[in-house]
Amino acid sequence: MSDVARHSGLPFMKMHGLGNDFVVIDARVSARAVTPALARALADRHRGVGFDQLAVIEPGDGTDDADLKLTFFNADGSLSAACGNATRCIARHEMEARGVAELTLRTERGLLQARAVGAELTSVNMGQPMTDWREIPLAEQADTLHLPLPGDPVATSMGNPHCTFFVEDAEAVDLAARGAETEVHPLFPQRTNVQFASLLGPDHLRMRVWERGVGVTLASGSSSCAVAVAAARRGLTGRKVRITLDGGDILVEWRETGVWMTGPTAHVFSGVLTAQFLEGL
Repeated sequence: MSDVARHSGLPFMKMHGLGNDFVVIDARVSARAVTPALARALADRHRGVGFDQLAVIEPGDGTDDADLKLTFFNADGSLSAACGNATRCIARHEMEARGVAELTLRTERGLLQARAVGAELTSVNMGQPMTDWREIPLAEQADTLHLPLPGDPVATSMGNPHCTFFVEDAEAVDLAARGAETEVHPLFPQRTNVQFASLLGPDHLRMRVWERGVGVTLASGSSSCAVAVAAARRGLTGRKVRITLDGGDILVEWRETGVWMTGPTAHVFSGVLTAQFLEGL
């Protein structure tokens, strides 16, 4: 990358975890502020780059043990407290750059631990789930294991709200229609991520995702964690499950230390946003 490009444009990386794709901007090498308007422009898959989430890397602020700080934007420019697949992708990239096998990352969710698992997989501890109605949050008191909505869904927070429906066949669900409707249900004052999951076998789930502020996505790390927790709470599975998403398989284990998810990551390419694209944003 030339010095001219660095000074006139904005460097970025494109990554994905099981097809859940991200643009990553490293604020350690760029002083440009990332705004909701910039996030929306970048998310446009025809006129921008396209992504499910935008992640911004900042240095740890020295007040805790974090090696990095991460901030996440959805495709509609709204902020998200958690993004599990982006956290794994960035952690893997940074661990390889530093030559280490473990990393600590600060997100709005809290301090998250990441580990390299062999040559292909990366694990992240997404922290303990929250299941109290005030923590989700819900607009009114309700049993989060059996929400008062058609389809008897489960509510979980992994730092962001999730609504999980267990169905006979996740493939048969009209994901776009039901996901869009549920995301903005009045019971969820901050909107919600929506999942439809069916049991394929012992500790094996098929799951499809409608992501808050994004829409249909091939995979979601925090959604996978929420579904695993919901299935264990319902007694459908144990606390260690394999989840098959549209983009592939991810492993989730709800341990005493938190909900650990393990899966592959990919750094697809690096590029530079031009000064022309950035003008006015």
